[in-house]
Amino acid sequence: MADVTADSLARPPGSVALSVRALRCWLLQYRRTWRASVWTSVLGPLFYLGAMGYGLGSLVDRNGTAALGGVPYVVFVAPAVLGVQAMNSGLSNSLYPVFAATRWNAIYIAARATPLRPADIYRGHLMFITMRIAMNSACFVVIMAAFGLIRSAWAVLLLPAAVLVGLAFAVPTAAWAVTLKRETNLNYPIRFGAVPLMLFSGTFFPISRLPDWIRPLAYATPLWHGVALCRALSLGTLNAGSVAIHVGYLVALTAAGLWAGSRTYPKRLYV
Repeated sequence: MADVTADSLARPPGSVALSVRALRCWLLQYRRTWRASVWTSVLGPLFYLGAMGYGLGSLVDRNGTAALGGVPYVVFVAPAVLGVQAMNSGLSNSLYPVFAATRWNAIYIAARATPLRPADIYRGHLMFITMRIAMNSACFVVIMAAFGLIRSAWAVLLLPAAVLVGLAFAVPTAAWAVTLKRETNLNYPIRFGAVPLMLFSGTFFPISRLPDWIRPLAYATPLWHGVALCRALSLGTLNAGSVAIHVGYLVALTAAGLWAGSRTYPKRLYV
């Protein structure tokens, strides 16, 4: 028995166990800050949906909804807001927190003084980011259901779809943010990425309303794939081919981020 115990103590923990240890660090920190995140994570999208869906929507509905598939504007825009919220959740949890972990509070640097490897630190943080995206998205899906904005039983897949959308943004962003030396660069993904994507990815109006020359660019954006996927699930306008393309695009972007992070994290956190 003594030999078995000695062997078990000498055996190093596996990758999963080490990643969970990194996750526990972020969970402990979140226990102290979760109250502040409620306002931006839940109430912000709710007010946005009310202003755009019901405020602007009342004007849009007066002129007919044929271009929206015959549904009220708030029903059309609600799943798109879900996709936008997932994108924003992914970006907000993978920009400043990652940079802070290398510069301000140095969580990453402290973790490197433990048995945690850069890959474990990366995976543990991604687990926490996934949890935050899922929490925010779940709250919004519940709000959609409470207001009667869901028209299909396929909406049960809205939560995993939203999480995939958020990860498609969060994973590559974290792989990039860990390399930064200046905090001013953190504004670029929001200013030149999230805001234009929100305006030109079919969130508030169909892509068919855009000029012909810009539509291919809109179709190539990750947010359009996320919005189209969430909208198809919510309205029940599913097409196996289009769903496969949307999911494949988002999975490929997430996988590319994982590949990039497996290289940038060791390079930045190597001691």
